[in-house]
Amino acid sequence: MGFPGTWMTESESVVYRVVPKCACSTIGQIMFYSDHGKFFDGDIHDSTAGMHKWSQEASQPLIEANVKSHKSYAFTCVRNPYTRILSSFFDKICGIQRNGRRYRGNLVPLLIQKYGIEVGGDDGKQEFDQIASFRRFLLFARDTIRFRKPMEPDIHWSAMSGHISTFIVNGGRYDHIFFTEKFDEGMAHVLDNIKVKKKVNLKKIPKFNESEGHGPKRLHPVEDYFDDLSRHLVWEIYKRDFQLFKYDFDNPGNKMPLGEVDLDEVHAKLGD
Repeated sequence: MGFPGTWMTESESVVYRVVPKCACSTIGQIMFYSDHGKFFDGDIHDSTAGMHKWSQEASQPLIEANVKSHKSYAFTCVRNPYTRILSSFFDKICGIQRNGRRYRGNLVPLLIQKYGIEVGGDDGKQEFDQIASFRRFLLFARDTIRFRKPMEPDIHWSAMSGHISTFIVNGGRYDHIFFTEKFDEGMAHVLDNIKVKKKVNLKKIPKFNESEGHGPKRLHPVEDYFDDLSRHLVWEIYKRDFQLFKYDFDNPGNKMPLGEVDLDEVHAKLGD
């Protein structure tokens, strides 16, 4: 199994477990900058050099040796499950991806046909009932996660705890888990605990949002998308994420966590 979704700076100053839709583009660029004094030209997910990634075969033995001996500081970042699943919908389902096409080819036509979802036409720019379509998408996301039908769950809407657990189960240990909603504070804590080749000024770092502009803008407050049934589905899919990462299930309008992450609890509950 190894350490899928794990990135490490070339200098091995820090190890990061990627969680999709949780500021991973910005984190990756900061890591790249901390080694090279410049940002990767393009989407950091497309880089094949300048940073170790588990998806690059040559990086695997280096990442594995580092993580298993806990040689470097290791961290990850989480996000409110309500805003994360909403972001996945607008970016991946309604949006046109950076290759100019729909995400995963036939996924959107399948959703339109089987779940009655609308996505704003061919270019994602026409008006449609965002709330109704999102709720139908949520049903689909639940079906993929609970029943693996009509397809396997996608990394962008599968639970954060699932991503985070593979690192622990295979022998890794996190030193820090911080919140996308308190990004600067969390990232500063990481940088304070590692030695970087090139100093990073967080106040001057742009936010690298690879999904921005892909899809239509969200027209309503977060809480409007989640009626009683939607919240029931969200709990079914993300119960562990709310509990472990201290987010407010009772109020979808409150994106902020209610407390700090208890690392010992995360390792105990996700390490089995």
